[in-house]
Amino acid sequence: MTLSQQDKATRFRALHEGTGAFVIPNPWDAGTARILEALGFEALATTSAGIAFSLGRRDGEGAVSREEALAVTRRIVEATELPVSADLENGYGDAPEDAAETISLAAQTGLVGGSIEDATGDPGRPIYELLQAVERVAAAVEAARSLPFAFVLTARSENFLHGRPDLDDTIRRLQAFEAAGADVLYAPGLRDLEQVRTICSSVSRPVNVVMGLTGGSFSVDELAAVGVRRISVGGALSRAALGAFIRAAREIKERGTFTFASEAVSHTEANRFMAGRQAP
Repeated sequence: MTLSQQDKATRFRALHEGTGAFVIPNPWDAGTARILEALGFEALATTSAGIAFSLGRRDGEGAVSREEALAVTRRIVEATELPVSADLENGYGDAPEDAAETISLAAQTGLVGGSIEDATGDPGRPIYELLQAVERVAAAVEAARSLPFAFVLTARSENFLHGRPDLDDTIRRLQAFEAAGADVLYAPGLRDLEQVRTICSSVSRPVNVVMGLTGGSFSVDELAAVGVRRISVGGALSRAALGAFIRAAREIKERGTFTFASEAVSHTEANRFMAGRQAP
C-alpha cells in the first residue's frame, strides 16, 4: 500500500502526540533511508551534514543549495513509505519570505515536516537577533499552515552549537518560537540532562534532542524521563559510516591488508535492504 502525503503527515503528527520518546534517525540518501525503514524505525529526518558530505561539500557553509538539498530529499521520500522531515537549515535565506518559500518547496518533494534554525551561516554574527528569528519562524509556520496537510514545523535555537551556551536566551527563543506557532522545539548541543529537563519544562510543545554529538550520551529512557518526545542523531550515522570507510581505506593503504571486509555487510544482505524488505 502506498501512503499519501496526508496519511504520512497524520502518522508523523501522531508520533509527537504519543507518550514517551521516539527516535527519528537521519539518512542522507535513498539507500540509507531504505535500511532504516527495514530496521523498523517509524519516521526519518534528513541531515544537512550527511547530504553535504555525500556531495563532497563542507557542512554549515552554504555549500549545498536549496535545489540540491531538496533533490536529495525527494529521492529519500520516494525510497520509503515512512514520514520524512527535513533539515532545512536557515531556510536558505535571511528574510522571513525565504523561510516561507523553503517550506512550500519542501512540501512539494513529499516531506511532511521540516526545521528552520536561527543560525545565520555568517561567522561574524552566527545567530539572528531574536525579533528576526521569530519573524522567520512565524513566516515558516504560516506557509506550513497553508498546506493541505498537517506539516510539522520544527524551530531550532542554535546557540549551543555556535559558542553561545546561554540557556536563558535559548529558552527565551524557544518560547518565542512556540508562541509563533512552531510544532516542535529543538536546541541542539545541550550539555547535560538537567539542561534538557529545563528546556522541556519551559515549553509545552514536543522537544527534539539530538544524540551523537560530542559530549553527553543519554539513552532513550533517560531522555524520555526528563520530558523529551523526539530524538534525532543529526549527521552521526553519516559520520559513523565515513569512519568505517576511512578505517578500511587506511588499512589498505597503510598495511596492505583487507581484514575490514569481515565486518562489511554482505552483498546479499545489502540487496535485501535495497529491495525494501524487512531486515534479515
